[in-house]
Amino acid sequence: MNPITFPATCDLCDAHKNDASGRFRVLPPVFRDFGAVRRFAGAVVTVKCHEDNTWVKAAVDSPGEGRVLVVDGGGSLRRALLGGNLGAAAARNGWAGVVIDGCVRDVTELAACQVGIRALAAIPLPTERRNEGQREVAVQLQGVWVRPGDWLCADEDGIVVADRPLG
Repeated sequence: MNPITFPATCDLCDAHKNDASGRFRVLPPVFRDFGAVRRFAGAVVTVKCHEDNTWVKAAVDSPGEGRVLVVDGGGSLRRALLGGNLGAAAARNGWAGVVIDGCVRDVTELAACQVGIRALAAIPLPTERRNEGQREVAVQLQGVWVRPGDWLCADEDGIVVADRPLG
């Protein structure tokens, strides 16, 4: 999906503000913008990992097909789950975006990557690859459930998630 064509998150929130079903969710405003693309949307692919980016690397090295990788890093502020090389791989392989409940590194390199990247913070310390984690499972980012196949939209105002494409 062209990142310019989806509705603004504010408009989506206006349209869904009375949704009590849990089908439309808003992530807390704790994610910082690190990529060159400010607005992005796509179907969700999930990874759950703790201070081990083995499955993050595997995901961004695979065809993104305009999807968004959502990483439940447990909110860890101790290790970076994505850096310049993996950010470049995500852009090269057609990912619309990456949202990480955790940290990134190589901030200057990430800023040049033509992909949306959101994370809690930057830290220079990399992970240890121990081949631990899970793929394509329901995850929680800052207390909000995100499931594989959900639809995520991110722009300058925030990040919203729904159980179907929004538009």
